[in-house]
Amino acid sequence: MVKITDVARHAGVSPSTVSYALSGKRPISAQTRRRVEASIRELGYRPHAGARALASSRSNVLALVIPLRTGIHVPVVMQFAVSVVTSARRYDHDVLLLTQEEGEEGLRRVADTALCDALIVMDVQLDDPRLPLLRSLDRPSVMIGLPLEAAGLTCVDLDFKAAGELCVERLAGLGHRVVALVGSPPEVYVRRTAFAQRVVQGFTAAADRHRLVSSVHPCGATPAAARQVAERLLREQPALTGVVVHNEAALEPLLDAFEQLGLRVPADLSLTAICPDELAAALPVPVTSVDLPSAELGERAVDLLMAKLGGTEAPEVTLLAPRLTERASTAPRTVG
Repeated sequence: MVKITDVARHAGVSPSTVSYALSGKRPISAQTRRRVEASIRELGYRPHAGARALASSRSNVLALVIPLRTGIHVPVVMQFAVSVVTSARRYDHDVLLLTQEEGEEGLRRVADTALCDALIVMDVQLDDPRLPLLRSLDRPSVMIGLPLEAAGLTCVDLDFKAAGELCVERLAGLGHRVVALVGSPPEVYVRRTAFAQRVVQGFTAAADRHRLVSSVHPCGATPAAARQVAERLLREQPALTGVVVHNEAALEPLLDAFEQLGLRVPADLSLTAICPDELAAALPVPVTSVDLPSAELGERAVDLLMAKLGGTEAPEVTLLAPRLTERASTAPRTVG
């Protein structure tokens, strides 16, 4: 590992001069600064976080707030986290991951220290109690999620309402007249989590527009819960031929349950989902799906945050348009 003393020796200056060049605490000549900078580049020296903080009056750390509440599908959440970390490294920033129930008190605790320069907040609720604090903080923040009132905030998300609509539009276009949404676990709806609520809004709006018979069914994240929902659907809606799934953990168990109940996908039941493409494509029956673009959302969130740190004004709302990929799980409704 290259040390500051190695840079000093290579540049022919004292270690304190290198430190001053990094921190700007004392003036040095332009010629000396250029010599130090050239040595840093040639040797590949990377100042530690403390030195970077001295140079910029920043920690070069972003806080990523992901409360791991019940009903959250951790593998998908971690895709977001990896994307944020990878994108932050492009800006030479590290990421502090906060996974507890970080409400207002937790955010205030972090904001009142020098631990981070800015925050990315996930698991956003429609009436999120953290909003007033985020608006008042003296450091930038970006939400991956869209609350009801976005004024004074910076939010980026998939357009989940449009995603719900798109799934129904596809089923309606194939002639299906009775459809159901198998949604997130019940506790996610109880918390009024924004993405889940918006999918329901889009699903219901599109179904009403096409005059379809429709219903919404929260589903736990276990095979047993998926089986119960499948049995209920067939009992209460015997004419059902189209299903939208917005629950990554329940997707494969639902396919298994429908098969065990004697329904073939897509011959008897067409199924679409909102989930990561790699999950939809890897199932025994590849599922027609709207991708959950966690990599792009994480990257967009970091880009917006770094722009705000640089003094650039960011839009209040950035919504990514949903993209549906047709696979083997959907087919025209069989009449007869």
